[in-house]
Amino acid sequence: MKYRGGTNELMRQASRLQRRVEKRREELKAETMEATGGNGQVKVVVNGAQELVSVEIDSELLKSEDLGMVQDLIVATANAALNISREKVDTELNQVTGGMKIPGLM
Repeated sequence: MKYRGGTNELMRQASRLQRRVEKRREELKAETMEATGGNGQVKVVVNGAQELVSVEIDSELLKSEDLGMVQDLIVATANAALNISREKVDTELNQVTGGMKIPGLM
């Protein structure tokens, strides 16, 4: 019978941990991270759900460069912002779980 009680307690702990992970995920959706490229001429902001929030492009960049280069700069800066967001989310969720990689939670 003790084993059964231990299993129940383990399930309760897993459930609490899952609620904490989900709560932190929701909080991170509201947080924004940004990256800049082209010496600050492109700024991309994303949130903790890895969604694009905004893109700012210096008008001087559009005057002085070809379209293909500007597009590449936007893509590179957006990818950098998304990487920052993923790393932050991973770090934050690792803190919540104590570094445990639990299938279905992460």
